[in-house]
Amino acid sequence: MTRSIPVRGRWVRVRESGDASLPTLLLLHGITRSLEDWDPTFEALEGEYRLIAPDLAGYGWSAPHPDGAGLAALADGVAETLAALNVAGPVHVAGNSLGGAVTMTLLARHPELVASMTLVDPAGFGKEVTPLLRLLGVPLLGKLIATTPSRPGAIVQERLIFADKSYATRARIDHAMAIARETDAGLTAWKTADALGSVLGGVRQDWRDELHRTIARTPRPTMVLWGSRDKVLPPAHLDNARALIPHAETHLIPGVGHMPQLECTREFASLITSFLQRNPVAELPKAASQ
Repeated sequence: MTRSIPVRGRWVRVRESGDASLPTLLLLHGITRSLEDWDPTFEALEGEYRLIAPDLAGYGWSAPHPDGAGLAALADGVAETLAALNVAGPVHVAGNSLGGAVTMTLLARHPELVASMTLVDPAGFGKEVTPLLRLLGVPLLGKLIATTPSRPGAIVQERLIFADKSYATRARIDHAMAIARETDAGLTAWKTADALGSVLGGVRQDWRDELHRTIARTPRPTMVLWGSRDKVLPPAHLDNARALIPHAETHLIPGVGHMPQLECTREFASLITSFLQRNPVAELPKAASQ
């Protein structure tokens, strides 16, 4: 069921499935995206988990967060949404792209909510990023690109995230255009990109380093997945993830792009199910001393 709920004075769009007695899996989408990126995951895991997928604050049809569009505001928005749904945590969290960075930020800011992390082609493990996202950091031009609905632009973006271009369907392009025309999600994407990166330097290192230091103090079972043909965030970032989270289980998925949950749903569902079965929700370890 997809609905909009009031969260601290703003509306948040969220999809839910499964009984509250089941383990909860929270699903977080990427920049410029929406909760529809998890539709096949809902179908694949129905009945096994309580599934929750929000449109992040300012994305899709969710209202922006009053504290902005940076990682802290996005993560706080997720925590507030869980509270509005009466989910006390801890829960399993899976995040794709920007959603991966939000997942790690949620652990850093609200460790009591996170039982495990599944990071799917996540932002935060290197400076390299597609030039399309770097353009958002160009003064004036970036904001214009982000806030001007363009079907050719939507087609380019949809084709960029998949190795198999047939997944860039008319329905997905129409959905992207609906978001662009009916909401201010483009403005939020510009603000997020401006907060996290720069035109020349790519994804900034300062927030990445601080985030890694923080989550190192609150380790959780972690799995990192990457598509071998990702053109948004290069697969070489998986090596950085292995170095920075040495206890993490990692998988390079051959032949797919930036969104394995869409392009190889069956394999993705099998990997996350196996990981969560081996790492059930348990008493959380205490944070390491600083």
